[in-house]
Amino acid sequence: MNTMVLQGAGLTVHAGEAIARQLAAEVKAFENFVVLHFDSANMLDLDALRQEYSFDINLLPGDFLANQAKLLVMDMDSTLISIECIDEIADFMNLKPQVSEITESAMRGEIDFETSLRSRVSLLKGLPVSVLEQVYQQRLKLNPGAELMISTLKNHNIKTALVSGGFTFFTERLQQRLGLDYTMANVLAEHDGKLTGEVVGDVCGAESKAQFLLRQCEELGIAPSQALAMGDGANDLLMMAEAGLSIAYHAKPKVQKQASTVLNHCGLEGVLGLLHLDFSQA
Repeated sequence: MNTMVLQGAGLTVHAGEAIARQLAAEVKAFENFVVLHFDSANMLDLDALRQEYSFDINLLPGDFLANQAKLLVMDMDSTLISIECIDEIADFMNLKPQVSEITESAMRGEIDFETSLRSRVSLLKGLPVSVLEQVYQQRLKLNPGAELMISTLKNHNIKTALVSGGFTFFTERLQQRLGLDYTMANVLAEHDGKLTGEVVGDVCGAESKAQFLLRQCEELGIAPSQALAMGDGANDLLMMAEAGLSIAYHAKPKVQKQASTVLNHCGLEGVLGLLHLDFSQA
């Protein structure tokens, strides 16, 4: 038996019923999403459905049990939040176009993440550390549905973790603000109140993210199949491959192609639909 989840502002009763008829599916309608259960013999072309309709359509992996999920591990930049922090920091040195170009290339998987990060951070040498607070206060915005997603997951005893190729300055503040359970990111080196243009210790990149997910699963005493991993860039792919459910959130094409589910229309509350967790947006 297959499970498909339909959700997003563009979802109408008519569209949901049309897909259900084509699949000869059993329908479970929730307030904010629809779950369809159907036989494999009736499977439709998922890519064609996504092109036809302006809402999110996802087929859950057959071995993923939504009611057994215990952990969500997510990326920060362009996933939990709407910006790329390093690009905004660079803007204070009038270097945003140059840094953004490197960021985009790394997220598409065209260049090695560690090399790209060290290259970008080196351009920040001499910048006052106080600029980081300005970026946090003035430019950092949560993506839609972030607080609803996190509070609902907490209510269902699902742990939340933030792992980022960005910086601890931001992850630690978001952890405190949102009550996240775990975080890991890169530490920017500083001296006399200014950035040195270096990262302290090893870079938190693709492999580090994957190991972080596995480590949190081990500490919680759960299987990786009970974890969800969500991100938007190429350096999230190893982490996503370890999880029971991978979610490409408004992601680069390479990530959407490899993830088990994609969210292109929903905000972060779309994670709740994938877990069959009803919620109120009030």
